[in-house]
Amino acid sequence: MPPLQLSIIVPTFREVENLPVLIPRLDAATTQAGIACEILVIDDNSRDGTEELCQRLSQQHPVKLLVRTDERGLSSAVLAGMKIARGEVLIVMDADLSHPPEKVPELYAALQSGTHDFVIGSRYVKGGGTSDDWGWFRWLNSKVATLLAWPLTSVSDPMAGFFGLTRQAYLEHVGTFDPIGYKIGLELLVKCGCRQPTEVPIFFADRLHGESKLSLKEQLNYLRHLHRLYEFRYRELLYFTKFAAVGASGMLVDLGCFLAALSLFPPAVARGVAIWVAMTWNFGGNRMLTFRHARHDDFWTQYVQYCLSCLLGAAVNWGASVGIWNTWPGSQSMPWVPALAGVIAGTGFNYVLCRKWVFGGNKPQSTDAKSDTSSKPRSQMLNAA
Repeated sequence: MPPLQLSIIVPTFREVENLPVLIPRLDAATTQAGIACEILVIDDNSRDGTEELCQRLSQQHPVKLLVRTDERGLSSAVLAGMKIARGEVLIVMDADLSHPPEKVPELYAALQSGTHDFVIGSRYVKGGGTSDDWGWFRWLNSKVATLLAWPLTSVSDPMAGFFGLTRQAYLEHVGTFDPIGYKIGLELLVKCGCRQPTEVPIFFADRLHGESKLSLKEQLNYLRHLHRLYEFRYRELLYFTKFAAVGASGMLVDLGCFLAALSLFPPAVARGVAIWVAMTWNFGGNRMLTFRHARHDDFWTQYVQYCLSCLLGAAVNWGASVGIWNTWPGSQSMPWVPALAGVIAGTGFNYVLCRKWVFGGNKPQSTDAKSDTSSKPRSQMLNAA
C-alpha cells in the first residue's frame, strides 16, 4: 500500500472513555485540512472495551487498533506504532484530550514546510498555556524536568507528549532507540539528530476522563532515561569524567593504604602494596562504573590488560616528564610543569587503552531493537478501516 500523508499514533491504557471524543475530532480536523491520515491506537491490553469501541469507530473513521499483549509502556507503544505506520509524517499525542486534536494540521504543516525536522505542541512558547488548576507542584515538576534536559536540547517544552517527525527520520535512526518511561519525544528528538525543531503553541488541558499515569516510579525512570541520553550525546566526555573520578578516588585509596602498610612493611614494600591495591580499586571502579557495558567480559583477562595499560601509562608519564625536563629550560624553576604534563599524557594514554582495549570488547548496546519489535510476537492488529 502507498504511504499516507500522516499517521497519528495514540498510545492507550484504559482510555476507552476518551477515545469516542478524541477520534471524531481528529478525523474532522484532518479532513477539513485535506490531510489523508490513519489513526493508530496502540493499546496495552486494557480489556476495558477499547477493542469493541475501535471496531465501531472504524466504520466511520480511519482507525486501526494494535493490542499489545506482551509488553506495556508508553514509549514502547509509540515505537510499535511507528513501526507499522504508513504515513510520511508521524505525530504522537495522548488519548486523554490534554492535547488539542485541532492542532494536528498545524504540526503537520510545520514538518511539511521542509524547514523543520521535529515539531512539538508546546505549552511554554508564546500563545501556549496550561489549565489554571495545574497546581504549583505540577508546574515546578515540569520546569525542573525541562531544566535537566537543557544540555540535550534548547526547546522550551522537551517533555511534551504531543510531537511529530517524518517517517524517514524515524527509519534512519531506528537502531538507536532505548527509551525508559514516558519521555519518548525527548528520545526521538535527541537520537534522530534533529537540529531544526520548532514549537507550535497549544493549550494543555487536564485529562477528560481517567487518572494520570505519572508516578514517582516514572519520575525516577526519567532520571535514568536522561543518563542514557547524556551517554548517547556526550559519551566520550562522560566516560573520561568517570574515568578521572575513579582515578581521583584511587589516589585517596593509594595514600590511605600506604600509610596503613607502613606499620607492617618497609617503605618500598608499602609503596608497592599501596600501588597494587589502588590499581585494583581503579580497575573495579572503571569496570562497574565507567565502562559498565563491558562488565560481563572475562574478569581476569580485563584485569591483566588493565595492569599492563597502567604500566604503559606510567611509562608514558615518565617519558613525557623526563623529556620536558631535559629539553625545557624552565623546568628548573617550575618543576611542576613537566610533572603535570606527564600526568596528563599518562592519564590520556591510559584512558585510550582502557576505552579501546581493556573494556572495548563489548560496545554499549541499546535495547531499542527489542523495543521496536517487542509488539510483534503476541500483539494483535485489529480493525483496519
